[in-house]
Amino acid sequence: MNKVYSVSQVTSYLKGLVARDSLLRAVTVGGELSNVKYHSSGHIYFTIKDNGASLSGIMFASDAYTLKFRLRDGVKVEVTGAVGIYEKAGTYQIYAKSIKEAGRGELYERFMKLKEELEEMGMFAPEYKMELPRYIHRLGVVTAPTGAAVRDIINVSKRRFPYVEILLYPAKVQGEGAGESIVKGIRVLDGAGVDVMIVGRGGGSIEDLWAFNEKEVAEAIFRCNTPVISAVGHETDTTIADYVADLRAPTPSAAAELAVFDYRELMSELRGYGTGMGNIMSSRLMQSRLKLKEYGEQLGKKRPDAVIADKRMQLADIDNAMRGMMREALRRDRSRLERMEMKLPGAVRTKLGQTKHSAALYAERMKRVSPLEKLTAGYSYVSDRQGNNIRDALKLSKGDVVNIYMLHGKVTADVREIEKKEY
Repeated sequence: MNKVYSVSQVTSYLKGLVARDSLLRAVTVGGELSNVKYHSSGHIYFTIKDNGASLSGIMFASDAYTLKFRLRDGVKVEVTGAVGIYEKAGTYQIYAKSIKEAGRGELYERFMKLKEELEEMGMFAPEYKMELPRYIHRLGVVTAPTGAAVRDIINVSKRRFPYVEILLYPAKVQGEGAGESIVKGIRVLDGAGVDVMIVGRGGGSIEDLWAFNEKEVAEAIFRCNTPVISAVGHETDTTIADYVADLRAPTPSAAAELAVFDYRELMSELRGYGTGMGNIMSSRLMQSRLKLKEYGEQLGKKRPDAVIADKRMQLADIDNAMRGMMREALRRDRSRLERMEMKLPGAVRTKLGQTKHSAALYAERMKRVSPLEKLTAGYSYVSDRQGNNIRDALKLSKGDVVNIYMLHGKVTADVREIEKKEY
């Protein structure tokens, strides 16, 4: 009966065989890079391949710092290192100590040739790029119906705006017929009236992403009437679709962030606008109230009773001044007349007496025409409620309210009866 060995025993045995082989301890392998990934730890993972086979590889951070260039898919290289077996995965790989560039791979050459061709045609020109609308309601997505890419797009979109409508075209994104499927998806969603379209897939090797490097896909994106966001692979992956699209996103999740506005951020912004508008309205209302108060004070100064009071004060001042002037004039005249009377004969004295009598009469007349004297003598000033002088009794009606200004104050009265008289 044959002895049964465990997987660990077989793998360990093979690892020992490989480790004892002097050729595999320091071997240089030439081929084309694929699946290049820079890890946050500083290690670099890659695959080196030719037309017949592929070999996994890793370059530890302690050796990666010696690289003279950045590893990328499609580049031909010569990798020097030791071939060993990773027991946990049961795979063999090359542990690279040094890597030097040997030339570009066939796919990379095709990529660069098409890129130059489309660039000369103007398909990458900024003037043909469409701006993304700030607020959208319908999002179109051209990608595989399963996988992390579509899940990330849906999750991020719904988180940012729960009411967004997502139209998914389940395209083939890898292998034979993938380019045709992507082109059809772009045309279908362009005709469906979506606001923005995301075209992309998850990461992979240059072969996995090649459908997005095909000319027909680039032309479909360029002719699309809907703004297109390209989201192919990881941040370090670059395809022709990225150059032609209106906007390039480093990942599908980032594409959703760019396409769909944040509902909560919008509501916060609107609340901020509301608060700002409220503050502006409050400030303007306060200013209006201050102006209204100022106008009220100015209007108060122009009330009829206030105006009359001012006029009465002015008349009193004028009257006092006139009385003083008259008294002074009379005093001077009397003094002069008395002096003259003593010097003049009797006839002149008689004439002088007549003159003094006339002066007294003039003084009495001046007194009678004084406005303040009229109020003192029992006369009154009548006005309506707006302060307009009322001279004609027929201008009033029964029930009207009038203000009567007389000595020592104002009387407000109701008109009960009007008796017509001619004076």
